[in-house]
Amino acid sequence: MEGLIFYWSCWAFWIYLTFILEKQNPFRVKLAAIVLIALILSNIQFMVGEFEIQASGLFILGICYLFISQEKRGGIIYFFICSFIITIAYVTFHLFEIFDPIWIVFKKEWMMGIALWYLAILLQKTLKGRLIIIFAGGMQGEILYAYILNKFQFPYLIGEFAYLDVCSLTALLLAGWSTLENAGTILQNHFHFFEKGKQKSS
Repeated sequence: MEGLIFYWSCWAFWIYLTFILEKQNPFRVKLAAIVLIALILSNIQFMVGEFEIQASGLFILGICYLFISQEKRGGIIYFFICSFIITIAYVTFHLFEIFDPIWIVFKKEWMMGIALWYLAILLQKTLKGRLIIIFAGGMQGEILYAYILNKFQFPYLIGEFAYLDVCSLTALLLAGWSTLENAGTILQNHFHFFEKGKQKSS
């Protein structure tokens, strides 16, 4: 069922933001609002010229551009280069799926998610940067892919649930990888705190 990964991951993230994350976190309310709005807009479609667009995808793209605009000029340029690379990879995967589907050896969402996950790790160092280029590049890829299909009179919903599923899956993989990357620091801080406690007690 398309959209299942998106809905599960969004609700899980919203629950984490609302009930688990410390209330002093300055990004807590903003992120929770973004997730809720994306969920609400996920069933809204509208037409722009010849193209049908799902509102949540366009909303996510706008949020990504907002985050990118807060970077310095060099950072903005690099973000757009990275997102363009993701866009090309996204479109290429879809085109190969049409012209040579035999190489899709398992679920395409997982194949694409793993490929985008690897690219994001190579292109960006932070989890925030990786998520931005995945969601922005993926949506840009949706627009470009729809434009290509439109040349052949094939209808395509831009930002459909398949896109949301792939991006959500990639985001989960990136979050897991980020946890592994920071595991050493977390454990080091934990043991350092534990040793301090032992010294005080002695």
